[in-house]
Amino acid sequence: MSNQKTKSGLVDISLNALFEVGAFGVAQNLNPNVLTVLNYHRVADSSKPDFDTFKPNVSADPQTFARQMEYIKSNYHVIKCDDLTAWLRGEGKLPPNPALITFDDGYYDNMSNAYPILKEYGLTAIIFLAAGYMGSRIPFYWDLVAYCFYHSEKDTVLSPSGERLSWADIVSRDRAVNRWVGSVKYFQEDEKRKFVDDLLKELDVAIPDNAFEGLYLTWDQVRELNNGVIEFGAHTVSHPILTRVPIDQAERELVESKRRVEEEIGAPVKSLAYPNGGSSDFSSEMVDLVKKIGFELAFTLVPGPASYQTVRENPLTIPRIFLGASDTMPRFAAKLIGAEKVQDAVESILGRS
Repeated sequence: MSNQKTKSGLVDISLNALFEVGAFGVAQNLNPNVLTVLNYHRVADSSKPDFDTFKPNVSADPQTFARQMEYIKSNYHVIKCDDLTAWLRGEGKLPPNPALITFDDGYYDNMSNAYPILKEYGLTAIIFLAAGYMGSRIPFYWDLVAYCFYHSEKDTVLSPSGERLSWADIVSRDRAVNRWVGSVKYFQEDEKRKFVDDLLKELDVAIPDNAFEGLYLTWDQVRELNNGVIEFGAHTVSHPILTRVPIDQAERELVESKRRVEEEIGAPVKSLAYPNGGSSDFSSEMVDLVKKIGFELAFTLVPGPASYQTVRENPLTIPRIFLGASDTMPRFAAKLIGAEKVQDAVESILGRS
């Protein structure tokens, strides 16, 4: 473990040095004809003592997000999904180093924390809404699970994978939450619900009716944000992993989410973000369905950026760069030009030393 920490520390030192001399900007400008799509979920301070929902969904705190947007403003040209669809139709050009800023799910802090910063820097973004949760007190299962872990007096539980999880402090409790959620993610949706129901009984937590009030955007807030700075896309209704439900259910999720967002904002919805978004979370059958329903763009969480040719050939599986709260500015900058390649190269060199 100490050797791994040493390597990680050396990677950070290397990335910091590259960042300070502007190496990532140079690398980026060597090929300006790539699309960089950033993926956020929440902008919040998860270190606060009263934060009791799922911490890994926090992409950055407000201060870090502001620094990231300053970097984006200085190094990229932020576009809208409408700009991208127009380019795909041959009706417009893309600027050099184009970037899209995206948010998944529809958390309220997208409005309270991210929106003012986007507006300050003159940047636009798109929020992909899980339509069934907007204005609801019903939480995503990961927020419900986290809430129960953080409010339970128990200190051990069995995970869906059969692992015994125990905790004695906030750090080990955080780790237990993350492992429990990770272990249930790829079960079929009905199995997942049963595991969550069983967990609630095992952790024995009384959940107030207003526990999750205000966690997600309301439709009135969505309409207020629909002002040119923010676009909206679909993210299904109930956020299932689409390859883990029957195809007819997946179609209902897609059709209804598109219809509901269009109805609420009074404008066509052309873009979709696949829930979870990994390479196993969509398929050729799903892509055909997405196209049939009328989406022109669909975004994954397969790491980016993507060449123009890739985007033209596969506009319904566009890669995005997942951002997390542990991303320092050097790691953020590295991710934007292909983090896995950069970090793997550094670690490979360090591994041979």
